[in-house]
Amino acid sequence: MPSVIILVADGARPDTLERALADRALPAMARLRAEGGLYTVTSTFPSVTGPAYAPFVMGRFPGPVGLPGLRWYDRARTRRTFPDRTRSYVGAEMRHVDGDLDPTAPTIFELAGARGGSLAALNVIGRGLRRRDVLARSVPWALRAARTHFRGDVRGWLAIDRDVGAELARRVRERRPAVTFAAFTGVDKTSHSAGHDAPIVREALRIVDETAARLRADAERDGCWADTHLWIVSDHGHSPVRAHEDLAALVASWGRRVIAHPWVYHVRSPDVAVMVSGNAMAHLYLEPARRGRPWWPALAPRHDDLVARLLERPSVDLVLLPHSRTRCEVRARGRGSALVEVSDAESAAPYYSYRPLDGDPLGIAPLDRADAAAAHAATLGSDYPDGVVQIAHLAGSSRSGEVILSAARDWDFRARYEPIPHVSSHGALHREHMLVPLLLNHPPARTPLRTADVMPSALQALGIETAARLDGESFV
Repeated sequence: MPSVIILVADGARPDTLERALADRALPAMARLRAEGGLYTVTSTFPSVTGPAYAPFVMGRFPGPVGLPGLRWYDRARTRRTFPDRTRSYVGAEMRHVDGDLDPTAPTIFELAGARGGSLAALNVIGRGLRRRDVLARSVPWALRAARTHFRGDVRGWLAIDRDVGAELARRVRERRPAVTFAAFTGVDKTSHSAGHDAPIVREALRIVDETAARLRADAERDGCWADTHLWIVSDHGHSPVRAHEDLAALVASWGRRVIAHPWVYHVRSPDVAVMVSGNAMAHLYLEPARRGRPWWPALAPRHDDLVARLLERPSVDLVLLPHSRTRCEVRARGRGSALVEVSDAESAAPYYSYRPLDGDPLGIAPLDRADAAAAHAATLGSDYPDGVVQIAHLAGSSRSGEVILSAARDWDFRARYEPIPHVSSHGALHREHMLVPLLLNHPPARTPLRTADVMPSALQALGIETAARLDGESFV
């Protein structure tokens, strides 16, 4: 029976992994690369843990399935109610992720139920998993993770990764599930605290390598390695942060009544809800008392001054202004504005356009009705790989803000409340955040392009068919 094992080295950059391989620090991964291949693919926007797991287990970009960011404001009042109407997956509300997802978009765990079941660890998205299918989900595990997080204990995360890897290998050996999905957070935590190229990051990568070695040795011993697809991937990259803009405090200083996490209860009748993710992107929800989503053209007369002031800030790189479900204006300081359009965001084969208005904020040639592959190719060498596609789908999401910000290099949007001091961050559309490695143990049938290709490839490997719309394509 075929099986698929997906290990997420959360926060790993392609160049960080390449250097470790070149230095022979990751022998198990080096064997995988020699036999299958190592590819650089694009993640999704926002490039942040949680939403960026949706492509792996759903084959979808996160915004359209209900995860526009780590934090969002529920203007429609469908999931969150009075008094705050906000959602934050940083903490206890992570348990609501599955309920917040589009119920018509299946997870790989649901689809694999009749094909041998699934096993997962630190997976964020778990719809379709039974309690016994999930590692590190008990109360002691939750308390250990919370204690490690709030103490800012980076080495504590490495210890968690080691324990998860050992238990994962044992459970796979005993059960041989069709789908195994496990996230290792050590690379991300150590990158935040010490930078993506710090020695401790390589230590975190070695834990993933050791887990891969155990899984391979067990599969070879049991005679099932030839039918095992072992993939190692990342959800986002990292880049250095040298300055932190307190975005919520900044907007409040301009005379707006602002709510933002962690203090979302102290302002009555807010003018703006500031929801930061990652911390290099943010959604701003304007006039949040309105139930229906207002599009930018209707808001511009009252809020264009706010956007102009944001564009003056060195912390802001791109400002996205959704005009409709299929159209979004992109502005950048000194580079003008352009329109990103998608023919139909819900179509199985949408077309994308990029039309300059008075400049070229993304630094690419104009596009006219390009398919997803052509739009990817047109942006891959730019500072915003897959930017057109990602902007189109996030801007059209019903839960996204009326203003979406992508931070400038060297900046993020959250100055306080982080237990681990952030010297490196992610979440934006920059290539350092959007490009991630994908390591395969078997040669692919075609070159992988996106992390959204992982889930349809897993379905193909397992012989599972689905009529559901997917944003990726199989490389198997």
